[in-house]
Amino acid sequence: MTGNHGNSSITRRRALAVTGGTVAAGGLAVTGYQSAFADTTGTTEATATASATATDACMTLMSSVTEGPYYLDGALVRKDITEGKSGVPLTLRLTVVDATDGCTPVKGAAVEIWHCDAWGYYSGYTTANPGGSAPAESEDGSTANDATYLRGYQIANANGVVKFETIFPGWYTPRTCHIHVKVHTGGEKEDGTYEGGKVNYTGQLFFDDTVAEEIFALEPYSRHSGSYTTLDNDMVYDGGGASSGLLTLKAVHKADPSKGYKGSLSLAVDPDAENTGAGSGGGGTPPSGGPTGAPPSDAPSESASASAAASS
Repeated sequence: MTGNHGNSSITRRRALAVTGGTVAAGGLAVTGYQSAFADTTGTTEATATASATATDACMTLMSSVTEGPYYLDGALVRKDITEGKSGVPLTLRLTVVDATDGCTPVKGAAVEIWHCDAWGYYSGYTTANPGGSAPAESEDGSTANDATYLRGYQIANANGVVKFETIFPGWYTPRTCHIHVKVHTGGEKEDGTYEGGKVNYTGQLFFDDTVAEEIFALEPYSRHSGSYTTLDNDMVYDGGGASSGLLTLKAVHKADPSKGYKGSLSLAVDPDAENTGAGSGGGGTPPSGGPTGAPPSDAPSESASASAAASS
């Protein structure tokens, strides 16, 4: 079965009316997958590149890219960002190191990530068309808060390490599968989010095409059909491997990709630098009428996520 990180204690705030049905959580839908990978041009050397060691990665300053059109301020500090969204489980282990000081860990760095759900929808922008043919976001049957799901911060420990529990992202036109990431320093946790300081790095995390091929054949991903963009054809990924955000991925069970993946990467940054998020690559057209500002007052908290995880 694909992972479904449930949180029954969270009330669903929907911009759209729920029109029916929970998403099936297992099995293959090969037709949907074949359609999603139509009109692509081969694969890349991503597997070989992703096997670069953490030492190799940390010796090269990460390539900053655009923050894209779906960023929101005020993400919550929490490990589990799923809020009940269905998908293949993904555990991310990111290590922040100082590329200007022998790759020493950056203790206390705040790592922020955000990404789309299995059908290509972002929280805060649930009516933005992901391209191709996909169910409406409101049909997923989850308890997720439409303003906050699949967004969050974690604070790096003494080894510079943060961990997130999430799901494998889907895709949207014209982008390949990816996760957005920012590294902040100099601020502090306040009112459940991270305030102050500066952004040292804005980037994106990428996935090997062959792994994405496996995942997008599964429910619920296979219900989104269309022309998927591979790494070679993406407008943001520049082919630089780990220093460009290509994750090292390990299947939880090699014979069953639906059991999930573990993804890891060293984020080599300059803690003295400041990045505006206006790096290379367009990242897609910004949707009109997108929200701004902090999450609503009834947004799910870190403690609520932890309680749900403990009871599951």
